[in-house]
Amino acid sequence: MCNSQLNSSLYLTSVDTEQQDGDSVNLGVGELVAVISAPIVVLSILCMVAFVLYYRYQLNRAQYHTPRQQYEQYPVIEPGQPSISDLIDISGSGSGFPLLVQRTIARQIQLCEIIGKGRYGEVWRGRWKGESVAVKIFSSREERSWFREVELYNTVMLRHDNILGFIAADNKDNGTWTQLWLVTNNHENGSLFDYLNRTVLSVPAMIKLAWSTASGLAHLHMEILGTQGKPAIAHRDLKSKNILVKNNGTCCIADLGLAVRHDSTTDSVDMDKQNNRVGTKRYMAPEVLEETINMNHFESFKRADVYAFGLVLWEIARRCSVGGIYEDYQLPYFDMVPSDPSVEEMRKVVCVEKHRPALPNRWQNVDSLRVMGRLMKECWYGNAAARLTALRIKKTLASMTKQGDLEI
Repeated sequence: MCNSQLNSSLYLTSVDTEQQDGDSVNLGVGELVAVISAPIVVLSILCMVAFVLYYRYQLNRAQYHTPRQQYEQYPVIEPGQPSISDLIDISGSGSGFPLLVQRTIARQIQLCEIIGKGRYGEVWRGRWKGESVAVKIFSSREERSWFREVELYNTVMLRHDNILGFIAADNKDNGTWTQLWLVTNNHENGSLFDYLNRTVLSVPAMIKLAWSTASGLAHLHMEILGTQGKPAIAHRDLKSKNILVKNNGTCCIADLGLAVRHDSTTDSVDMDKQNNRVGTKRYMAPEVLEETINMNHFESFKRADVYAFGLVLWEIARRCSVGGIYEDYQLPYFDMVPSDPSVEEMRKVVCVEKHRPALPNRWQNVDSLRVMGRLMKECWYGNAAARLTALRIKKTLASMTKQGDLEI
């Protein structure tokens, strides 16, 4: 009732007078709310944008590191269902499964934990219907290595006890990230490098590791003729880190990303010229270091493999205990070059100074170690044509298993 007596003109005049006389301005309620709420709204929007970006980052990261786990059901193996080894026996090709079967298996695998990392990407331990498998996940920049390795593992008649068992391959691209999977048998002992670091060997164990590796290399190098034959293959990156140790104490050769095949019909070398990767410098043969190797002659690559195998034999033999005496594990040329040597440093030691890893004096007093030493020297010849073949090495090591027969 009191407000009905107010004179609006007098009120406006008093407000104008007050604004003219004083420095302050009285804001209306709407203006005051706008001034206070505007910064809060802007800050809230920024927080929401930051949250969305972080969520998308975590989602992409989770999808890369644990692919398919959110989308697949993981069946447990049931009685009567075929295992991986059963399926391999059924396929009968000596290589891998049909591509459709490979993709099906790959999409049913549950990743469990990372068991290794390298320049190509990561290796995970996985499960397929209750069976343990290894999953090598290549980074997108290593696509050529992945493609080459898959291509070689699918070679007919490649399957062998001493070559890593190939199961499946798969690739998946959603526009944001690409997964390149290579599924193989899993061997809990890890690489020969890891195994030798923590294990001291008996004489029979040493011979078993050496013979099985030589057997795998001989099978790679061998050409099998016929419609279901196999071309000769050279590894080109043989080293203790690319050899795995099985539970039965034998080895199998892994990592075929740099391998080359021999085309016997044209006597040419099937090589992936788009892959710029090179082998491990420490294990490079003299002709590779000097760049004098004949890249058009397949035998040249086999001889370079034999040189690298000689270094692997040296790594194995040092860990053999006789009378409680053995050497600490070391990489070849550990006392001559840095931990990550350059090509120039290796060339100086191997080609110019013509050094080879030293053989301990104690080896001369033990028949098996003396024979191992002679084998190594015949793998290390500077003249590649004079080196032993993988098949000859395999036969010599096999003869060492016979008691009392340790002569080459």
